[in-house]
Amino acid sequence: MVGDLLEYERKLYEQGYELICGCDEAGRGPLVGPVVAGAVILPKNYHLEGLTDSKKLSEKKREIYFEQIKEGAIAYGIGIVDAKTIDEINIYEASRLAMKKAMENMKVKPEYVLTDAMPINDYSVPVEAIIHGDGLSITIAAASVLAKVTRDHIMYELDQKYPQYEFKKHKGYPTKRHLELLRLYGPTEDYRFTYRPVHDLIGIGGSCETK
Repeated sequence: MVGDLLEYERKLYEQGYELICGCDEAGRGPLVGPVVAGAVILPKNYHLEGLTDSKKLSEKKREIYFEQIKEGAIAYGIGIVDAKTIDEINIYEASRLAMKKAMENMKVKPEYVLTDAMPINDYSVPVEAIIHGDGLSITIAAASVLAKVTRDHIMYELDQKYPQYEFKKHKGYPTKRHLELLRLYGPTEDYRFTYRPVHDLIGIGGSCETK
């Protein structure tokens, strides 16, 4: 129920906070493409029927909510960290960096931040990391939709650039078909070379040229 998703926000409203930011990322697991974070500040006691963790929503629903959230939000931001940076600093730190970028890209500064299990200790306002937060907080759930849909759109663009990899179908995740195509064509510059399937392929002589 959406009412349950307001539990964390209600506690903060009672403490005097009103500009509560939810933050979440999408794209930790894929072998290719960026990690993307969404940050959003929703109006007090915001309600959007059916909104929950983006992974539990159909693609069609996510697209609809994506527009509704942007339209109804007090402020929102997107943070993108590319594959090269993921390889340089690791995916955990890249996810944290994407969240920071997303918050920096909001036009309104939050008073309090709720994240999906990501501690951010050096931010200028309090940050609370909630395990499985995208299913427990409506603000984090909204941020998860912004992140997921934005990343999917990036993968659609990569699909047009490299149709042979079928990115539109698997979104870069290591499915059986994706791994077959990766072995056949080798990784492009958009792949994460520190991820084991890509790293192992290079180790046995796979191409790492852009194709």
